Amino acid sequence: MIKVSIKKDKIIISGHALYDNPGKDIVCSSASSIVITTINGILSIDKDALNYKLNEDGLEIEILKRDDVTLKLIDNMKELLIKLSFDYPKNIQVKEGV
Repeated sequence: MIKVSIKKDKIIISGHALYDNPGKDIVCSSASSIVITTINGILSIDKDALNYKLNEDGLEIEILKRDDVTLKLIDNMKELLIKLSFDYPKNIQVKEGV
């Protein structure tokens, strides 16, 4: 299961969806696309707005600037991940404030 932990200035994403075999897992590819597109969009506008670290445990996003554009894009990412979790509750879990 993909686990998404959303805090005020930090988002941690870990795990694997296990919906299908690697390369065919639509839940994993959807979550990855949502997150990568958001990170790239924010960094293309302001390269100092966030930091991210990808390691063997997953991805950690640190929000450094709380400007309107950054927060709107982060909120959009959260909403998309939450909608994905409603469709695939056995494969992705999103928790806020934990």
